[in-house]
Amino acid sequence: MSRELKWKFGDASRTRMHESSMWLARGHYECPTGGRVFQAFGEKPAGEGLRAAIVKTVTMTMLALTVTVLARPASAAELQPATLLAWNSYVKESDWRLEQRVSGRQAFLWIDESAERAKRLRKGESVIAPMAERNGENVPGGLIHDWTGAIFIPGAKVADVWAVTQDYDNYQRVYRPAVTASRTLSIAGEMREFQMVLRLHVLGVNAAMQGYYRSRDVLINERRAYSVADAVEVREIEGYGRAEEWLLPPDTGHGFIWRIRSIARYEERDGGVYLELEALALTRDIPAGLAWVVNPLVNRLSVNSLDCALRQTRGAVIALQYKSETKAPAPPRQQSGAAKTGGLE
Repeated sequence: MSRELKWKFGDASRTRMHESSMWLARGHYECPTGGRVFQAFGEKPAGEGLRAAIVKTVTMTMLALTVTVLARPASAAELQPATLLAWNSYVKESDWRLEQRVSGRQAFLWIDESAERAKRLRKGESVIAPMAERNGENVPGGLIHDWTGAIFIPGAKVADVWAVTQDYDNYQRVYRPAVTASRTLSIAGEMREFQMVLRLHVLGVNAAMQGYYRSRDVLINERRAYSVADAVEVREIEGYGRAEEWLLPPDTGHGFIWRIRSIARYEERDGGVYLELEALALTRDIPAGLAWVVNPLVNRLSVNSLDCALRQTRGAVIALQYKSETKAPAPPRQQSGAAKTGGLE
């Protein structure tokens, strides 16, 4: 990286070098527990008092939630038609919002709606916020979660980021331990299908979901692109991690995750790539008596998960760049006798 870029981006450049060294040492990026995350809830960082209060209630809350979830019969958490209908309606709204950004009727990047967001990204931080006021929206029999996060990758090109985000076979390495298995199923133009196993491990809950995904990756121009991936089928793995494990029928189980959608937007400018990721999920509802204490924890876990995915992506991209930059060119071959003609006689 040039000295001018190091001066211009300061903390972001130091973060880039630190994360690349982690990747080269471990083969993947391990998310720190205390990363620099700016939570844009009304553009005010979360206070330390709130964070401390959340940490103090983690054990009590997760134990209560675990008991509540595991004590219910599996049929009580089956995905209902009304729940799926509400999700499909929300997905249509998501499509409309994306179309507004792609068509230019709204800023392509969410970060451009606030000068503070872009400023913090160039310092090496990630910026994460719930989408509008509808995050954690109650629908019949379930909850819809909708978060957006962004990060800046100095020195990167859109092609560099795509080389990582489109490599579904390598997700199990890039995004571990959350992703334990992944593979590409088919590629046809902009459309791709892939399979992935997501793991949830929190205070005694060791669950995993196998999902089949369809994605559409669109290169608008050499500096702008976006991707949309939908889980069209999610199956919980019963007994995950034990000697005997098996797949449950689709849309049954404990309802940890029923549907997932991710929308990624990429824009190359300011000497790097701005990466935004909107993560939507449909889960079972939270019992009313526990909502007041569980919801803050769920929000915190959502922020940490999204922040980790963004930093893991950046880690993979900068490691790819680092390997390209440090690859020594092959020395010129010594020729003896008459000059060669490249195979022509």
